[in-house]
Amino acid sequence: MATIDEKTAQTIQSLYQVSKLSAPQISQKTGYSLNAIYYTMRKYSIQRRNPSDHNKITFDRKPLSFKVKNQLNQTEEKLRLTGSLLYWCEGYKTKKSKGIDFANSDVEMIICFVKFLRNICGVNEKRLRVLLYCHSSSNVDVLITHWSAATNIPKNQFTKPYVVKTSALDKKDKMPYGLVHIRYADKKLLQLIMSWIEEYKVRI
Repeated sequence: MATIDEKTAQTIQSLYQVSKLSAPQISQKTGYSLNAIYYTMRKYSIQRRNPSDHNKITFDRKPLSFKVKNQLNQTEEKLRLTGSLLYWCEGYKTKKSKGIDFANSDVEMIICFVKFLRNICGVNEKRLRVLLYCHSSSNVDVLITHWSAATNIPKNQFTKPYVVKTSALDKKDKMPYGLVHIRYADKKLLQLIMSWIEEYKVRI
C-alpha cells in the first residue's frame, strides 16, 4: 500500500470534508488505492460521514427535474402566489413526503394548480401523475376522461384509482367528479414551494 504523507492527507481531508467527495471518488481523483485512502483517514483522524450526512449530500447533488421561471411578470407573480397558497392549504407537507401531492375535488382549483406547476415551476410533463379517488357508484372511465381533459394530463399518467365502496344511502351529488391527487415526485420541488410559502408568511 502506497505511503501518503501529511500534506497529501490534508488534501484528502479537504476533498472529503469541503468538496464532499466520497472515499472512492477521492481514490479515483488522487490515484491512491481505496484502502490507502481509508487508512489515511484513520491515521489522521478524518471523521467519516454518517449515513444521514451521506444521504443529504447525495440528495443535494441530485439534478433538478424541473426548471423554475424566475423572471415573472405581474400575472405570473400572482400565479406563483396562488399556487403556493393553494399548496399551503391543500397540499401534503409532512417530512416523509417525497414530492408534491395536491388533492382537491374542485375542477378550477386543480386546473389552477397544474398551471402553476407548468408555467412557474417548469415541471417535466412526463413525471406528472394523477390519482383519482371516487365512490364505487361512479364511472371510473368517465371520471378519468373528465380529469384528463381538464388538466391536459394523458390518461396513461393516471395511477390506479382508489375506489371507495358506497351504499345507496350516500348522496349522489357528493363529489360528482371524485377527488384527484396531482403528484410530482421530486422532493426538491416540494422544498422550493415550502420556501415560497414561508416567504409569503413573512409578507403577511
